[in-house]
Amino acid sequence: MELGAKLRDMRQRKNLTQEELADRCELTKGYISQLENDLTSPSIATLCDLLNALGSNLADFFRADAEEKIVFSEEEFIEKQSDGMIWNWVIPNAQKNMMEPVLVVLEPGASTQPDFPHEGEEFGFVLEGKIAIVRAEKSQTAKKGESFYFTADKEHYILNKGKGKAKFLWISTPPNF
Repeated sequence: MELGAKLRDMRQRKNLTQEELADRCELTKGYISQLENDLTSPSIATLCDLLNALGSNLADFFRADAEEKIVFSEEEFIEKQSDGMIWNWVIPNAQKNMMEPVLVVLEPGASTQPDFPHEGEEFGFVLEGKIAIVRAEKSQTAKKGESFYFTADKEHYILNKGKGKAKFLWISTPPNF
């Protein structure tokens, strides 16, 4: 770990000069420069003082920054097929997130299983075909290029109303699929 570069970055993000940081920690500007250039190493007490002045602490400073994965390939999708349906969880382990997107393909006449009332909201975008969104025994149709959005406080499911396959992106918050 490049301790000096990390300290320099933190100091610059706080818009402090080396001299201002040195004054806050009762150190010299030269010492701060040596630290930032990895020419010397601070004691633990001095590092704690520096981090405190920079609004941080030892635990946060040494915590490994995990790279957040933001792009997922088709090979990472999790697929389930059943009864004229293909479900693709397009974000692996999305149930731990605030929302859960799935890509659904329905054969003609096929439908999703009824989803019982729950907290949250549902959003969908029809990529291909024509579907019926059945909510509380009332049906509304959406076709390619249209979207749907509703609160999930009533039983609901989706039915393929077309003659060909229907494909849609369905997002639930909180995760429910």
